[in-house]
Amino acid sequence: MGPLSIGTPVILAPMAGVTDLPFRRLCREFGESVLDGSQLAATDAPSGLYVMEMVTARALTEGNPETWRMVEPDPTERVRSVQLYGVDPVSMGEATRSLVRGGYADHVDLNFGCPVPKVTKRGGGAALPWKRDLFQAIVRSVVAAADESAPAAGHVPVTVKMRIGIDGDHATALEAGRLAQNAGVSAVSLHARTQEQYYSGKADLEWIARLKDSLNIPVFGNGDIFSASDAERMMDATGCDAVVIGRGCQGRPWLFAELSAALHGKAVPDSPNLAQVRQTILRHAALMVDTMGDELRAMREMRKHIGWYLRGFAVGGETRGALGLVSSYVELEERTASLDLDQPFPAAAHGARGRAGSPKRPHLPDGWLDSRDLTPWEREKLHLAEDGGSGG
Repeated sequence: MGPLSIGTPVILAPMAGVTDLPFRRLCREFGESVLDGSQLAATDAPSGLYVMEMVTARALTEGNPETWRMVEPDPTERVRSVQLYGVDPVSMGEATRSLVRGGYADHVDLNFGCPVPKVTKRGGGAALPWKRDLFQAIVRSVVAAADESAPAAGHVPVTVKMRIGIDGDHATALEAGRLAQNAGVSAVSLHARTQEQYYSGKADLEWIARLKDSLNIPVFGNGDIFSASDAERMMDATGCDAVVIGRGCQGRPWLFAELSAALHGKAVPDSPNLAQVRQTILRHAALMVDTMGDELRAMREMRKHIGWYLRGFAVGGETRGALGLVSSYVELEERTASLDLDQPFPAAAHGARGRAGSPKRPHLPDGWLDSRDLTPWEREKLHLAEDGGSGG
């Protein structure tokens, strides 16, 4: 991927409120656990690429302290990957320069795939590639800023993550992929669903294959990878260069050990029993406390992860409810110690995870689909796409 060498074709997708420093480290540790010393030393990112949760360009350029805290690199990370969101080419370029010059990013990914209505109804996320002039301007600005800010004789690769399009009648992936390639990006990721699909239905692998056939840069496939066999199936069916893992690893960071093993021709590790899952929960919680420096806040963040970790296990409603309110590390340790820790990994915890639901009518600005390029009125209002955000 540009100057970066990725030893295992696996990428942790940026997920808001999920891919913070503790979770990225856990996933990477599992991914590296099945590799030998020579494999670990051979590439920049031997077990894959681990992208932090999205931040907004506007928050960075305005000096939002929480946003700058979010992009603080893990000192143990081999490659610092940041996903950036914005709708203004100028601020996207400025934010990129700040990230690269400050040593916060070795790789910048651009978010053009978010289907959340509060983003798309203002012209951002998955809605944005429909406006090809704006899409092209943003990508060019970020690529130029990454190049001019890189260390001497260096290069910081830029990638794009997107969806098939707004809906079946307004597909943009092939055109956007070509525009991104011409603008100098190093790779393109495709979540093979439309904005309308949200997370429902099945990822359409045919679109990943079509995008791969149309480009000369690496193409990464995203959607419905919940096991090592899912990853192998996608790569075989589409020819994609790597797979991007989102919902499939929620509550299962050891999925990266399974993926690394399978894609290096090694035996895939067995799924953990509840005692082993408990150790991962405690490791995750300790990292969270250490990173945040605020135990109560860390435990609040852990609550959703605990629910994901314990999916399918016989825990009991009362205990599950109490764990959903845990407020200290000691309490977490004590409550999980009382579980039936000999339970094997449950069959119910395999397969699809995370959000699914039904298709959702695309939320777009008024008249958005009337023109493939921004109108003066749309350009004037586009700044609203970044209003009211937390910076992440």
